[in-house]
Amino acid sequence: MTCNIDLKKFKVGKAVIAKMKNQFVLILDLGGRNNQLIARRVRECNVYCEVHPYTIPLEKIKKLNPVGIIIIGDTSSNKLREIDNGIWEIDVPILGISSGMHLMARAFGGSISSSNDDEYCEVVASFDNSSTLFDGLPSCGRTWMSRDYYVDTTPDNFDTIANSDDIPTISIQDSSRKFYGVQFHPEISNTENGSKILRNFLYSICGCVGDWTMESYAKASIDNIRKTVGNKRVLLALSGGVDSSVAAALLSKAIGDQLSCIFVDHGFMRKNEGDEVEDAFADWDINLVRVNAGERFLNRLSGISDPETKRKIIGEEFIRVFEDEARKIGTVDFLVQGTIYPDVIESGAGDAALIKSHHNVGGLPDHVEFKEIIEPLRQLFKDEVRQLGLVLGLDERLVFRQPFPGPGLAIRIIGDITFEKLEILREADFIFRDEIAKASLDKQIHQYFCVLTSMRSVGVTKAQRTYDYTLALRGVVTNDFMTADYARIPYDVLDKISKRIVNEAGSINRIVYDITSKPPSTIEWE
Repeated sequence: MTCNIDLKKFKVGKAVIAKMKNQFVLILDLGGRNNQLIARRVRECNVYCEVHPYTIPLEKIKKLNPVGIIIIGDTSSNKLREIDNGIWEIDVPILGISSGMHLMARAFGGSISSSNDDEYCEVVASFDNSSTLFDGLPSCGRTWMSRDYYVDTTPDNFDTIANSDDIPTISIQDSSRKFYGVQFHPEISNTENGSKILRNFLYSICGCVGDWTMESYAKASIDNIRKTVGNKRVLLALSGGVDSSVAAALLSKAIGDQLSCIFVDHGFMRKNEGDEVEDAFADWDINLVRVNAGERFLNRLSGISDPETKRKIIGEEFIRVFEDEARKIGTVDFLVQGTIYPDVIESGAGDAALIKSHHNVGGLPDHVEFKEIIEPLRQLFKDEVRQLGLVLGLDERLVFRQPFPGPGLAIRIIGDITFEKLEILREADFIFRDEIAKASLDKQIHQYFCVLTSMRSVGVTKAQRTYDYTLALRGVVTNDFMTADYARIPYDVLDKISKRIVNEAGSINRIVYDITSKPPSTIEWE
């Protein structure tokens, strides 16, 4: 059964996208803090898009045949990138954002100057509403931009269509060639009417029709899964989280009892979660096998403190467990994973920095005992995955379940992992989630969890000196999980949580609350 495969080949996902992208927009990433967010905003307009590095060959761009191109970068790229100037001859509308606008201006004879001001700030811009890009907008509005570079000479045949009191050129256009540039970031919520500007570009300028929906994606995915799998067997790792659950529902609709779902209880689940996973799929017509492998995973992670090493070990051990169970089931040709787009983004691509390895992406071993990997959600953002789950008929309670990383509590324990630490964190996490639900905040806070730090501090419990762990609480609010702000949990709720955890969880005598946003931090600590 062993077959060495190239993990870069994800046949089903590519086939689905190829079938659906009658119209699609190409995003060229020049590097930056949140450039991938533009892809989410384009998808919200029901337009399919793909993000590629700015180094993509011109011939490949032509083969992709986009109906429009967005070039985006920001100050964190530290310099103006160089792109193939042949891109301006492709004869499709182009929108340059921030550094993308500067490249556009320079390519057509404009001049760019740099300043010592590289901080993001709010700028009130005045818009020329006669421009198609700003059609329907108020005459002025708040924008969010960096002022590290600016256009000081507008190129020939371009018009200035937005400015401010101290910045003469915030946006430019050559309407005859459908070239547009904005110095601000319309994809960021701080920019007023940013979504309207993007819709104007996509619909009025590129001529998109908005046919990217989860209904169409589900149909195309089911058709292509059936075509790819045929009468062969498929193995899926079911964690009970949103991603793997939606993947299971999609495969179940496509191939029925050819699907075997293996739930690997690696010992890093939340309190009672293993039983809850089984109960959630009790009425589904799938072959569900539960594997209690906690001791096996703990042994592999003994003495390991580095977070990247933890993730890679867990990813590899997952595959080894799948292989063992596949042998028991019989011939299994395909392995399904619930990898989603943010996993791919955060694992690094092109010039983008590696934020962390995801066990579904960078943490996999080079060779596995399956014919092929199927990743039907690889091109979807989290909220698209949830929409797909509802389309497939999954219970809302499962679709909107609290996000939980594949490695589980293993990456919510700073330092080495022991059974004792897991039990402490499991109880603390249960109390935190229980009190958040009692305060009716569970629908308002998009992700919340505990982190057991490696720091111990002196305390007093029942008149006795203690030297116990410090526990961190984390809660965030977000629209897309690409950026996030910390949740403003009321003090009285935090007070109840703190007292319960110290009194009930054991071995914790200090509670802190994480008040950093993403960026600069990530949502998870490891």
